[in-house]
Amino acid sequence: MRAGDWIIVSGQLGMKDGALVTGVAAQTAQALENLKVLLATMNATAADVAKTLCFLTDMSTFADFNEAYIAGFGEHRPARSTVGVAALPAGAAVEIEAWAFKPSAQAK
Repeated sequence: MRAGDWIIVSGQLGMKDGALVTGVAAQTAQALENLKVLLATMNATAADVAKTLCFLTDMSTFADFNEAYIAGFGEHRPARSTVGVAALPAGAAVEIEAWAFKPSAQAK
């Protein structure tokens, strides 16, 4: 969704072809790929992401999540909040929401 110069991508799960991938690292990588696909529909990239909000059902998996998250963004480091939650849709272990800054004039 576009809100002025912002693109807001609702929380994405690590789902591929309608099914969750296995493991926290794989779910994180897939959630980021899903985000990138949605950003591309708005002519944006992961480099435009300014902020993410991440949810984990088990904070003891943070190291695996973090490694995959860093790999998914490469050198780009958006601001991030990571929150532990009791459960996520579809039994997911990870969910990632993103806010990207892409002025409307640049989106064309």
